Parts: sequence; structure tokens; C-alpha cells
Amino acid sequence: MITPSTIQQITSRIDIVEIIGEYVKLKKRGANYLGNCPFHNEKTPSFTVSPAKEIYKCFGCGKSGNTIGFLMDHEKYSYVEALKWLAARYNITIEETEVSPEVKQQQQAADSLYIINGFAQKYFTSNLFDNEEGRDIALSYLKQRGFREDVITKFQLGYNLEQRDAFTKAALSNQFNVDLLQKSGLVTVRNEIPVDNYRGRIIFPVHNNSGKIIGFGARIIKSNDRAPKYINTPENELYVKSKILYGTYFARQSIDKLNECLLVEGYTDVISLHQAGVENVVASGGTSLTIDQLRLIKKFTNNLTIIYDGDSAGVKAALRGLDMALEESLNVRVVLIPDNEDPDSYVNKVGASAFQKFVADNKKDFILFQLEVMLKDVGNDTSKKSDVVNKVAESLSKIDKAEDFIKQQDYIRKCSELLKIDETGLTNLVNKFKRDRISKDEKKASFEQINFEQQSEQPYEEDPLASLLTYDEAQEKNVLRVLIEYGLKPFDEERTMADYIFEQVNEFHFESPEIEHFFEVYKNYYEQGLQPTAKTMLYDDDERVRKMVINIDMHPFELSPNWDNIMEGMNINNRDVSRQDVIMSVNYYKLRKIKKMFDENQKDIEKATSFEDQINLIKVHKVLKEEEQKITQQLGTVILK
Repeated sequence: MITPSTIQQITSRIDIVEIIGEYVKLKKRGANYLGNCPFHNEKTPSFTVSPAKEIYKCFGCGKSGNTIGFLMDHEKYSYVEALKWLAARYNITIEETEVSPEVKQQQQAADSLYIINGFAQKYFTSNLFDNEEGRDIALSYLKQRGFREDVITKFQLGYNLEQRDAFTKAALSNQFNVDLLQKSGLVTVRNEIPVDNYRGRIIFPVHNNSGKIIGFGARIIKSNDRAPKYINTPENELYVKSKILYGTYFARQSIDKLNECLLVEGYTDVISLHQAGVENVVASGGTSLTIDQLRLIKKFTNNLTIIYDGDSAGVKAALRGLDMALEESLNVRVVLIPDNEDPDSYVNKVGASAFQKFVADNKKDFILFQLEVMLKDVGNDTSKKSDVVNKVAESLSKIDKAEDFIKQQDYIRKCSELLKIDETGLTNLVNKFKRDRISKDEKKASFEQINFEQQSEQPYEEDPLASLLTYDEAQEKNVLRVLIEYGLKPFDEERTMADYIFEQVNEFHFESPEIEHFFEVYKNYYEQGLQPTAKTMLYDDDERVRKMVINIDMHPFELSPNWDNIMEGMNINNRDVSRQDVIMSVNYYKLRKIKKMFDENQKDIEKATSFEDQINLIKVHKVLKEEEQKITQQLGTVILK
């Protein structure tokens, strides 16, 4: 965990206009800055950045947040990754809270591996461009394959010399530890002598989402029957093969913008497509898709298009991982490249525009594609057809999220037509697989887990929109607004504005759970002497708190400073109305609550079955009326000066 003092150092240095300005062309408009939203396509700018409040909000698509939130949304960083990116940007040393010796050791190993990988990348790239062997063998090979130097540089490709220990010597002379060099996969020890592991190979660095190098793929150039074509980094603290997709760092923004991820097999497929202008592409490395890789894709989009070779191996590769993709609610399409080509060779053969048109015209739904492939081998064999029906039904049973019900029904209809079977029968079979899976899961679970799941089932709720309309949301939000804006200012000689607000609303309940939560967080901060403000709470680690600050504090319009010139002597912009604002906001909030109490009390009077109950309820009515009159009188005496 990063220490609070480090987070405070980072947030105090942040210039939101400077950071967002690297991604969005901003133009000053009054106190704020305006630009075209990077999260959706728009012609009229509605993306507003407030340097004073240190927040942004798009009044077109609704995206909003602080600088850290922007980096998380735009760059797909985690909260910690965004903080570390900003710390590096402002040269702030990261301090972390005390952790166990085991965790500390893992962190130190990870940091060391990052440093080793960064050194190795620079060494390999220098070999490729500045070394005679690298230029003659590796660079010439890449150029023969059609790769431009700008794309080679973008992906930080390199070359390791054929010499037995060239990299090892360079690394050891820079004081790198042999054990860590082995763990990185760059060096291996043979007969107690450390030597290079990737001799005579082109090097493909593998980056994480923040652009740091976590490992390498190394491709042999010369033909060698005994050596594998590719060698990859062994698994370590950074490199976990099942969680990696090559090219994600370079593709993330394009995937987000186009709302589609193209998946290919190899490193060169990714690089060739990028060179052709198709940038929303990543590679699986030729292995079966894993649940972690699918979830990585889902961070950017729900639409996945798999592009594989058209041979039988390519077809089998395309079908792997289908059920997991369905469980993750991904919309999966498949495109098979014709004529024994792969995406790399095909895009070089037909060109970028023809390739994109081919992909657009030949996308097939994954489930229907799978069914077509299986039906080719069935013929008139009833037993084989039965197996296909069961396989399809089992796959469709994986689509079990409530929001995907219509999708599942559409698949059942289309598959039953292709299989020439009764739609109701296929539906029943799909439901049977669902029941069997649930029963199997329950048998595996312990009694305590089953009990927990039963207790956590949600009861029926009324329409969320109808519930929302019953909230006194405008008044509740307004109380939070004055609390954030004026809470630390003095109300009188003994109390702050926050003290006054706490006293006044103590007997009234916030109906919105989010507003109630925020109010309690603010109160806890205040009572601990932490002096909460919009800025400090904007960087709270609770996303609900951050969003509430932005929703309350960001408005599409601002009062022009020219009003003070037009309305001379009125002092419109600089007048302090904080006390009146707090009193009015609290009183309108209380009036709203009392009005609801009136309505509820009136219903209770009508339902009362005894005279005694009626008398008591009438007394309550009288007290509420007196309180209402006090508030309205007080509101009448609030005069803005």
C-alpha cells in the first residue's frame, strides 16, 4: 500500500490541465478549459476541465473524475498504477506501508526485474540498429518482412548477438544479480557458467498496461531444426503467461475508441496490422485463451473479433476458449484468413483497406461458426448429431446472466434452425445443463458457503426509477454541496458551518444510500481533525466518494466575472453568501423532510383504529406544523446582502 503522505505529495503536485492536455486539445473558456471528449465522438466540445476544482466532466457522455480517474479511464491503469505513473512524472519517491517480509521480497524482486528488463531492451535495440551483426542479420530480415523503422522503434524490437555471453557480460558489468538474471529468462547457467538464453534471435519486448516491460519473446532467424522458433520469458513476479496479451499497451486506446478488440496469434501479426493502421489488435501468442486474458479484453470492450489462419489448426485455435468468453458476456466473432495466409502476410498482400473490408465482411458469430464446423463432420450420423446438439446446448447454457437472456433466446432460435430440431426441445436441454451445473456447484460448496449464498439473495425490489423519484435528492445533494464548500468556515464564534449542519440534520435521515455514505465519510474525517475539502475528498480511495464530489461540485455553466462590471456596486462574484447559503440549504432540506412526515402522519391518522392513537398522532401533527412555521419564518428573514 502506498502511504497517505506519498499520496498527499502526489495529489498536491498534480496539474490536471497539464496531464489531460497531453491527451486532449484544451482551450481556455473562462475559469475552465474545454475540449472534445476523448471517451466518445463529438463535434461540439462538451468536455470541461476545472483547474480550480481539479476535476473534469463531459456533459455529453457523463464521464467525470479527477486526474487519477482520467488516467484510470483513459489509460486503463489501476488506482495504484495511476499513482505510480504520476509519482514518476513528478519525481516523487514512493513510500509504502509496512508489509510482510514475503510481500516485501516479492515487491523488491519485481522492481529489480523491471530494471533488468529495461536495461535489456535498450541493449537489444542498440544491437539491432548500432551493431553490424544486428543490422546485417536482424534489421535486414525485419525490413525484408516489410516492417518500417518507425514501427520497429515503436514496439522497441531488438536483437541478441550470436556470441555466447555478450548480454550476460554487459549485465554483470552493470552489477546485475545472476539469480535475478536467470529469473528474468535472459540468462541461463550451463556448467556453472552464465550464458545468454536468446542468442541469435530477434527480441520482442512484452509490455504491461502502463508500458513497462515485463518479459520478452525471442524469435530465431536462422533455420535450426533443434531450436524452438520462439522462446518466451519464464513465469516470474512480472510475467504470468495466462494474464498477458501481446500489444495491449499499444492497442488499449484504439480498442476503447472503436469498442472492438481484434485478436490474432503472433507478435508479427500485431505489428503488421499496426503498421497498416489497424491498431485495435492484440495477440494470444498461439495459446488457448484464458479467463484472465478474456477479462483483460473486457476492461476495454465487450466486442471481440478473433482473426486466425484458415487451416484446420487455425479453426481449432479459434474455437478454444469459447465457453469462457460466453460466461464473460463477450460478443465474439471469428474471421478466418483464406489461402493459407496469416494476418501478417495477408495484410501485406492485399493492403490495409482491403484487409479491413475483408474482416468487416467475413465476421461470423462464434457460436454459429462453431456449429457450422461441427456439422461438416456429422453427415447423416444420428449419434454424431446428438453429440453436436449436446455440445451446443452446453455452450448456450453458459450464457446465464440476466441481461443476456434475449441473446440466449436468439441463439437458441438460430441454432435450432441450423440443427433442424424443435426450438422448445433445445431450450429444455439448455436449461437442463444449467440445472446440472448449479447442482454440481452446490455439491462442491461447503454448507457454510451455501448458507451464505442463500442469505445474500436479494429480495424483490420496486422499479429503481420509481424509487429514485421518492428520494429528496436535490435537497440532500444541496446539503452536501454547502458542507463540502463551506464546512470549515466559521458559522459563529463557537461553531463551524459543519458543526451547524451536523446539529441541524441530526434527526433527519438521508434517503439516498450514496449521499448517506458520503455524509458519514465526511463526518468521520471532520471528527478526526482531517479538515475535509472537495480537493482532499476528490482523492479518497473510495470511488463512490470521488464520484459524489464530482457530481456535486461540477456544473456545465459558470458565472461570468463580467457581471461585476455590468452590475456596478453589486459585487456579484466576490460576495460572501456562505452563511445564508448554508442556512437556506439546511432549512429547505428540513422542510422537505417535514412535508414527508406530514404525509406519512396523515396516512397514519386515517388508518388509526382507536381514539387514543388518533389524539397522539394529532399531537405529532401539531409539533410538525410548529416546526414548519419556525423554518418558514427563518427563511423569510434570510436576506442576501
